[in-house]
Amino acid sequence: MRKRSSSSATRRSSTTRRRSENLRFDEFGFYVSKRKDQKVHQQRCHDYSYPQLSSVRVKELCELLSYWNGSSFICKSQIERFIRMGIPPSLRGRVWKCLLGTDSLKESSDFNYQKCLLEVRGPLVDLGVSEYGILSAIATLSETQNDLDLNPQQPSSTSPAPCYSVDDITLFRQIALDLQRSFPTHRSLMGESPEAIEGQAKLFRVLIAYAKYNPQVGYSQGMSYIAAVLLMQLGEEEEAFWALTALLDKPKYLAQLFDLSLAKVRHQVKVFDQFLKHRKPKLSKHLESVGVSSVHFVMPWFLALFTSLPCWDSVLAVWDLIILHGLSAVFRSALTVIDLLEPRLMDLTDEGAVLPLLLRLPVDVAQYSVLVPALWETEVQDWELKCMNSLVLDENHHGPKTEQFPEKPRKASVLTPVRGKEEETAPQGQKPAEKDSVGGAKSVLTRMMRLAQRYLFDPRGRQQTEEKSLQTQGKSRQRSPAPGRVFRSRTSASQTKTQIRSRRRSQQGGRGQQPVAQGSGGDVTATDTTAVCVQTDRAEQSFRRAGTGPVGKVSRHHSNHNLRIKSLRVLRSGRNPPSQASSSVPPSSLRSCSLPASTPPSSGEQQQKHGQQESPRMAFLKELSSRHQISLPFRNVRESKLI
Repeated sequence: MRKRSSSSATRRSSTTRRRSENLRFDEFGFYVSKRKDQKVHQQRCHDYSYPQLSSVRVKELCELLSYWNGSSFICKSQIERFIRMGIPPSLRGRVWKCLLGTDSLKESSDFNYQKCLLEVRGPLVDLGVSEYGILSAIATLSETQNDLDLNPQQPSSTSPAPCYSVDDITLFRQIALDLQRSFPTHRSLMGESPEAIEGQAKLFRVLIAYAKYNPQVGYSQGMSYIAAVLLMQLGEEEEAFWALTALLDKPKYLAQLFDLSLAKVRHQVKVFDQFLKHRKPKLSKHLESVGVSSVHFVMPWFLALFTSLPCWDSVLAVWDLIILHGLSAVFRSALTVIDLLEPRLMDLTDEGAVLPLLLRLPVDVAQYSVLVPALWETEVQDWELKCMNSLVLDENHHGPKTEQFPEKPRKASVLTPVRGKEEETAPQGQKPAEKDSVGGAKSVLTRMMRLAQRYLFDPRGRQQTEEKSLQTQGKSRQRSPAPGRVFRSRTSASQTKTQIRSRRRSQQGGRGQQPVAQGSGGDVTATDTTAVCVQTDRAEQSFRRAGTGPVGKVSRHHSNHNLRIKSLRVLRSGRNPPSQASSSVPPSSLRSCSLPASTPPSSGEQQQKHGQQESPRMAFLKELSSRHQISLPFRNVRESKLI
């Protein structure tokens, strides 16, 4: 009988090996089913469309990884560029290790992975369970757990205490049950081949070690999928453990998703529900009318990190973005999927048709050429996450709000500033909403959240907030006490051509009337004044044309402000500037500009010199122009007044 049983066992093992050898797998290790088995294994698509990088790009990526520095902004920007182009499958493990910082985490931690495995093997030996046959030991673990629940063992002096506890048995059984569901069509976890048995043992050891490493989080549903993906990409068991530790413990990544009671992931589902109401209000109302809640489809997405997508190249691209940006990329991926499925979801009115579409995405939506470009176009900011998170916390603390924010801008509330505060005035015929109060006074958080709600959901409130911020910025600029800034803002004030011409004509008209009244000989005429005006207009136009190019703009921006301030002080004091040598070299800002040549004074100007007394302002300007042998036309009327 023993010979017959041994011969039958060898026959089964041989047939299993033949079947495993005859199976066909794709480039990522997933089983390619035949036509007969397509109904059973129809969740995977094997037509991949991810881009192939050239050899030059692959070499550049290898060089980047060789001198990688996680704190360098240049390295992160370069790796983001490569992720956008597409990471080669052979280098994805190295990229993930660099982004997660597994080496530094391993060096800084006192945890010993191999020592932890030795401690875990003791309870397994006492239970009669092997890590290489954990799937076949599920029944044994269940029976032992039931016996301990019904008959708890009392410590006695005669019998030695067992090395395992009820919590250990519960943990072993839960992980063993999830191993059956984790990628049953992948070659490292499929069937009873030696490779599959070794892969299941590795996955079991990684999950057990993390539960011992962080008992506050322990093991929860969904971790087996994450650890399995890390084992596929990194290969080494201990490297996958430290990568899992970095993902689940760092606040940037999934520390806000996993815990023993699944309370964190429920909170993040509520946050996504707020996102959905804000980004897709019509779709959110439609799903509520159908009877589909966000918990039904968002929680599987978040716990398994979109590993249920039919196209594995798209799954890896989503993971690249998540490892690069963290939790915000998880929300970004969920919003992208919702955006792509929105037209189909709006046409469905049955819950039985909506949920399968959300849980099993069609191949034409999940393929790389469709999903990944849409993923990079979708944006989720960190301030949005913080704002929605605060909204959910506020609702949990104060209860749900009765007021709903419609898609169209509301006409019911208008923001009116009253003594530096913003109050909400209700329209006629309606009573104002009661204000939430904590201890008789509204907290600062409640005010901030209401302002954020108005800004996010009400376009009119957003526009008023932006206008108010622009007004405050304008006032702060006008009140700035720095003299250089004030002078620069005055000289660079923009005016229209009509205002410049009207002011110039009024000033020149006033100047032209003075010689007629004061001059006794009647030498100054109106035609001379007009000639002076035309000459000034031409000089100013030529100066503007010369300052429109890049050199002119630079020279106009970097003009000698000290000279202008000095002239302004001299004019205010009423004294002439000290005379300097006429052979002084003009400044570089003046030499770089192509300024118009100085024209000799006309006969009308000579008569005007003899007819009236020369002002200190004109004397200083003429001395300045003769010193540098150039004419100094003004940029605008304000500048001429200041000088």
